Amino acid sequence: MKYVLITVCLAVIIGLVYFSIGKTYIPKGAVPVSNFSVEKYLGKWYEIARMDFRFEKNLNNVTANYSLNKDGNVNVLNSGYNYVKAKWEKAEGVAKLTGAKNVGSLKVSFFGPFYSGYNVIAIDPDYQYALVAGENLNYLWILSRYKTIPDNIKEKYLQIATKIGYDVNNLVWVQHNKMNNPLLDEK
Repeated sequence: MKYVLITVCLAVIIGLVYFSIGKTYIPKGAVPVSNFSVEKYLGKWYEIARMDFRFEKNLNNVTANYSLNKDGNVNVLNSGYNYVKAKWEKAEGVAKLTGAKNVGSLKVSFFGPFYSGYNVIAIDPDYQYALVAGENLNYLWILSRYKTIPDNIKEKYLQIATKIGYDVNNLVWVQHNKMNNPLLDEK
């Protein structure tokens, strides 16, 4: 019985790895930016809007912090305030480019060998505002270096997302009304 269980577990793991190889990490019609610079993208971003999903449910004051690690990949620290539980929460992961260094196509993992798409599909020249598509139409983020975003950028990003097939009426608009996130060592 023990050997059967081990065999089944190994088969499942091998199957998951096999099916993740060659996986497409971007929705049909979405195109990652081709003038991308990881170095310019590093630092703190405020989440302005997102398609809600279980790992960010009930979170506001959400930020994403990106830094390079020694392997040249990107460390990810996402944090936000859970207004239902009245506490700060975080998730740490790693992102890797999926192709050329100047293309905004990455895959991100918060759970070991399991990756999901992270595709910068629009960004301003000064790296102040970004539109990020996940691996399918259930994942979309509007990010800013500030707690707000200009209306013209917001409308442009909503138009891009709608053209791809996102239902932007389902976006959650994130509040930023707390200071001093203890997970970020803010003063």
